[in-house]
Amino acid sequence: MKKSIYLALSALFFLGALGLSSCSPTEKDYSKNDIVARDVDTTINPGDDFFMYANGGWIKKNPIPAAYSSWGIGNLVTEEIRDKLKTINEEAVKEKAAKGTNSQKIGDFYSSGMDSVAIDKKGLTALQPQIDSIQNIKTKDDVIRVAAYLTTIGADNALGPYIAQDDKNSSKMMLQLFQTGLGLPNRDYYFNTDSRTVGIRNDYQSKHLPTLFTLAGADENLAKKEADGVYQLEAFLAKNSRKLEDLRDPYANYHKMPIGALDQLTPDIKWQPLLKIMHFEKADSVIVGQPEYYQAVNTALSKFPVDTWKAYLKANLISSYASFLSKPIDDENFRFYGTVLSGRTAQLPRWKRIIDAENRYMGEILGQLFVKEYFPEKTKKRYSDLVEAIRTSLKDHINHLEWMTAETKAKALEKLNALNKKVGYPDQWRDYSTLEITPDNFAANVMSARVWAFNRNADKLGKPVDRNEWNMNPQTYNAYYNPSNNEIVLPAAIFTIPGVPDEDADDAIVYGYAAASTIGHEITHGFDDQGRQYDAKGNLKGWWTPKDSIAFTERAQKLVDQFNSYVVLDSLHVNGKATLGENIADLGGIVLGLDAFKKTEQYKEGKKINGFTPLQRYFLGYAMGWLGHERDQALANQILTDVHSPAFLRVNGPFTDVDDFYKAFDVKPGDKMYLAPDKRVKIW
Repeated sequence: MKKSIYLALSALFFLGALGLSSCSPTEKDYSKNDIVARDVDTTINPGDDFFMYANGGWIKKNPIPAAYSSWGIGNLVTEEIRDKLKTINEEAVKEKAAKGTNSQKIGDFYSSGMDSVAIDKKGLTALQPQIDSIQNIKTKDDVIRVAAYLTTIGADNALGPYIAQDDKNSSKMMLQLFQTGLGLPNRDYYFNTDSRTVGIRNDYQSKHLPTLFTLAGADENLAKKEADGVYQLEAFLAKNSRKLEDLRDPYANYHKMPIGALDQLTPDIKWQPLLKIMHFEKADSVIVGQPEYYQAVNTALSKFPVDTWKAYLKANLISSYASFLSKPIDDENFRFYGTVLSGRTAQLPRWKRIIDAENRYMGEILGQLFVKEYFPEKTKKRYSDLVEAIRTSLKDHINHLEWMTAETKAKALEKLNALNKKVGYPDQWRDYSTLEITPDNFAANVMSARVWAFNRNADKLGKPVDRNEWNMNPQTYNAYYNPSNNEIVLPAAIFTIPGVPDEDADDAIVYGYAAASTIGHEITHGFDDQGRQYDAKGNLKGWWTPKDSIAFTERAQKLVDQFNSYVVLDSLHVNGKATLGENIADLGGIVLGLDAFKKTEQYKEGKKINGFTPLQRYFLGYAMGWLGHERDQALANQILTDVHSPAFLRVNGPFTDVDDFYKAFDVKPGDKMYLAPDKRVKIW
């Protein structure tokens, strides 16, 4: 994906600003509303820290608000879209539309979420039937049966099943199992010994979990006992979970077996009754990502007392719904996950949180309203055409690669030609007709939406793959590449430049911001260390010659080593192996976007705007795509849990490998970003 996790939820605004600039540089004065020139910090040498040179002016003037762990361009887009969504929701509330209509669902979801008095009165009673089912557990068979039920309502636990395409047969939807079940973000939080992680771990075990159980009705002694048991259970599961970088090898995380073999792998778990509870009874086989994790779950059923499992399931249930429950529970959930983990000191206003939840659960309903008004067909065509410009650029690159043989080149071109583009919004909208929403129970509405989504996913088992489906909403400031479909998905909002209409954005900015950091990035994902292992039809299948595979790996390792060397915070380094795919995509997007830009009239004319050449503006436009800064807590969390490098290194890192960057800003030996030509990484 293009954007880091903290930019994932976002929005659609100024979509009249979308599209490629249709005017020649000689016909339009771009100097007046020049966002990149405005944000430059001229006190910084661009060869020392280009990210801060390009964005430092904005960062100095825009501190991170208390309710946020980061603040940047994605937040600017998000804030503006929330305002528009708020208007739509308030109008839907007033409309009081007929039951079952999209307007009724939007209005009632918003109303129920805004009624904090009713939410506080309900307390935990909104989850009482689920809590009762946990309290009635008597045996380890009961434990796993209730865990299966809780999975269907979106309460994460140790099971982790879902339906998705078979990596080795992309035309088939398969039952899959993947490691999960931890209250802390990932396994490293249970074992790392740096003071920051130790502090988080201690808070989780000695403060957060006991508080959660106290709020659920336990006395102090019982709360501490339950918290200690849950932590030990999670630590055992974490010990048997794979590290972030080890989850990126698609072959190593693919173990297909019949259900009978799964029963043998976990002899204390009878899977067939569980599959029936979760509506997966049609499954005759399963793909297990990490067999050792599920063996550990099997062992844990006997190793830990039933009462510990009951506490574990209760903690997971409450945590899964904490944001939708009474204020004390919501506040504690935010204190730990918002403040301790991310550094935020205040919650978002309630209306913003309700809209964010609505986007998660009914996003395509809202998306239909937005694209109708803000993303016309002509805008969609403009960015569709830009995709083709990047596709052409990559074709040229593949044809001229010196390290790749003709045999592999032919397969690479076949895959590139087959790549499907989805731009702006779906051709077919999701049908929400069976989703029921009421005006007076927020937690119940969230549960209804989660059950609806779970059942929708379960219903895919055994059916043909719907390759028209989108997994992002049009109003989302993000994008993705799906290897199983060999497709790039580019929601309308990703092209937004806040406050800058199209006529004020020259081609240099658009090619850096949209063609490089988004379109080129996502296309390159099809040829990164993971994506390259999938063929033109989306199947995990070797299509490289051994010689070419070795040549690619050698070049990729240089990028791993480069990013491993970056110190981000105290002693925290970037994980070059875990972030390799994103780093390859960033570098690929930059060089592909640049080659496409060199074919434009603006580049050929070479005229300066506000003192910057077209080439300089291209690099400034790319850097604008990563405009922002984040709190130390969020940065530390990102290093441990995210496959994306920090934003400033998604600019400075790949730029050091691009020869044109040195020419554009006269970067010389002695500058901090200077890399000798023989050290620069070149892959695609």
